[in-house]
Amino acid sequence: MTTPAAPPAAPETPVALTTEEIWPFAGLRVVSDDLELRYLDDDLLFRLAEVAAQGVHAEDAMPFTTPWTRGTPLDVARSVVTYHWGGRGAVSGTGNTRLELAVLSAGEPVGIQGFFGTDVAITRTVETGSWLGLAYQGHGIGTRMRRLVLHLLFEGLGLDVAVTTAFADNAPSNGVTRRIGYEPNGVDVVAREGKPALSNRYRLTREAWEAQADRPDVELHGVAPVRSFLGLDAGPSAPSDRAR
Repeated sequence: MTTPAAPPAAPETPVALTTEEIWPFAGLRVVSDDLELRYLDDDLLFRLAEVAAQGVHAEDAMPFTTPWTRGTPLDVARSVVTYHWGGRGAVSGTGNTRLELAVLSAGEPVGIQGFFGTDVAITRTVETGSWLGLAYQGHGIGTRMRRLVLHLLFEGLGLDVAVTTAFADNAPSNGVTRRIGYEPNGVDVVAREGKPALSNRYRLTREAWEAQADRPDVELHGVAPVRSFLGLDAGPSAPSDRAR
C-alpha cells in the first residue's frame, strides 16, 4: 500500500502583498482642488463607459483616428471597456507603455486622460490623449485635466517631452493644446473614417513647461513606485508624492 505524500509545508512567514505593491498604478492619484486623475479600475471603467455612451462629441464630428464613438450607446460603452481591458497589459518599463487614468470632477467620473509611448525609459517621451463626456465640456475641465497629466509626466515621472495630436478641424482641441504651451510640430495626413484628414502634431518640453508661471498646484500620490516600475529612476530626478 502506498503511503500518501505529505502536503507541502506552509511557509513560516506568509507573504503579504498589498494591491499597490503588486500593481503600483493602483495607488496613483493626481489631485488639484476638485479635479483628480486616478487609476482606472473596473468600477471607474464601467462608470466611464456609461459617460461615453451619453456622447463625447457632436454627431457630425470625429476627433479620433479610430471611430470608437460610432454606434449605439451600448456599442460605445463596450468599446470603452474592451479597449481599456486590452491595454492594461501594455504598461511596462520596457517596450510599449500605456496608462489610462480616470478624470474625476468633484468626485464624479467625467472622462479619461492617458499617455503612451515606446521605450519611454530611454526616450523620456510620451504622447498624451484624452476624452471628456459631452455633458462636461465647455467648463474648463479639458484644459485642467491635461495640465494635471503634464504635471505628473514632468514633475512626477521626470520625463522630458510630451507630444500630442489633434485633427485640424477640431478647433477646441487645438485651442487647448496651444493654450497649454505646446509648440506646433508638423502636420500629417491620416485616414479617418475612410477619408484623408489633416492632423496637427504638437510638442512640449520639460523646460517650456517649467517656464510657465501659471502651472497648477498639484498633489501627487503614489508616484515613486510607478517611476520605479517604469524604469524611470535612472533618469532626471523629479519631485514625487508632494504638492508643488
